[in-house]
Amino acid sequence: MRVWTVPTVVLLAVTGSTSPITLVGSVEPATTTVAAVTATVPANGSESGPGTGSESGPGIGFASGPGIGFASGSAPVLGPPPGAGPARAGTLWDVVTRRAQGWTSRSNAEPSVLPVLPVQPVSRRVDCERVRCVALTFDDGPGPYTGGLLDILAERRVRASFFVVGRMVSEEDEAVLRRMVAEGHELGNHTWNHPQLTRLPHEEVRRELGRTQWLVKRVTGVTMNLMRPPYGLTGPQVAAESRHLGLAQILWNVDTRDWHDRDVSVVAHRAAAAGPGSVVLLHDIHPTTVRAVPHLLDDLAGRGYRFVTLSELYGRRPAPGRRYYHNP
Repeated sequence: MRVWTVPTVVLLAVTGSTSPITLVGSVEPATTTVAAVTATVPANGSESGPGTGSESGPGIGFASGPGIGFASGSAPVLGPPPGAGPARAGTLWDVVTRRAQGWTSRSNAEPSVLPVLPVQPVSRRVDCERVRCVALTFDDGPGPYTGGLLDILAERRVRASFFVVGRMVSEEDEAVLRRMVAEGHELGNHTWNHPQLTRLPHEEVRRELGRTQWLVKRVTGVTMNLMRPPYGLTGPQVAAESRHLGLAQILWNVDTRDWHDRDVSVVAHRAAAAGPGSVVLLHDIHPTTVRAVPHLLDDLAGRGYRFVTLSELYGRRPAPGRRYYHNP
């Protein structure tokens, strides 16, 4: 039998009581009065409680799917996209359960609509001037194969960077983005509709980036500081809008062309061309790419490479508006 003691702050927000509440996993949902809040608490995949996605493993039990529903994130920083509607909010029971499972709120919202966001793991110190580092980057997701890719990366304790296309994020995929944050991956902006930004007026460029920036902030609490222009096409106007939104432009120096040649061995072979400081371009929307990842990890790790996020690769926050291809 599992027993959690819920932080008093939740009760104060709803009932004003100062008495702690004990959740007993074997009791059916009953009431939300001052006297007690009891319900069946969904398991989180760990007998010892949830972790935070540190080097010792993912810790939040997502191997077979999201498992836990989440309330929406915090208030928008750029304003919601047209037709987005109000941010969804969790019930009292949602908040109580998730607090008990180790998730946290970072909002000044009304107590009854507290959003619950993932906790990022402690930052690592990686000196890529001394260590052979390579950054794996995945574009165009999340997609149906992203969860399986995260399982592979978690098993091997590898961190990567994901450039998110806003329109690809369904309600179910919101949990995938939260998992990325909780397991130490870095999120980047890949626009809303994946257009060629150099053909758009500056208002549309800002809207493409701004909508995805708002969505990821609402869902995860993370303000992204990286973007990747679709097709790698950029120019002065794209740079200006990226700089305005605080986004560095991240390109690449190793292209696996996994979108064209959907062959596991070919993708793994091309990734092997990476050298120290390389940024490798991959796409998590292709099943062949996901199946190639264990092979390319084995190859690069066998040659002494450390897999890092882009910010770890550069050793600092990249400058907004500037283009980055690799870390020479």
